[in-house]
Amino acid sequence: MECNGCEFRPELYYDDQYQIWARREEDGTLTIGMTDISQTVAGKILHVRVRRPGTLRPIGKPVATIESGKWAGPVPNVFDCVIEDANHDVLDDPNLLNIEPYEAWIARVRPSGSVDEALSVMVTGDAAQVGYCERTRREDIHCERGAR
Repeated sequence: MECNGCEFRPELYYDDQYQIWARREEDGTLTIGMTDISQTVAGKILHVRVRRPGTLRPIGKPVATIESGKWAGPVPNVFDCVIEDANHDVLDDPNLLNIEPYEAWIARVRPSGSVDEALSVMVTGDAAQVGYCERTRREDIHCERGAR
């Protein structure tokens, strides 16, 4: 599904600004990545830095930082967690986030509480789709994926 050319995946969980997505893993971790909206707004991604595995990241403290040609900033964190792993493919080739933002995840984290508790602060399914599409229209965001 798409909104203004921005890919949306209803099975994922999203923060309230539709900057990041989360996917539940069978081992009790969550995989975190950038949305198509975020990679478009950021432009060509040049560098990704993920906090060291084992690092506790409280709400509001970033899991990672992203640098692009026109922007540098945090990958927001909306629940307490511990960094489990970084996607080394993305660390080696940050532009993968521009090419396939939903396959090129950034980090795997373990919520400090339950996975359900962590995901309860995010939106998913139809509610997420409505908010995601509203943001693309409100901010006139038209997504483009691919090597830049």
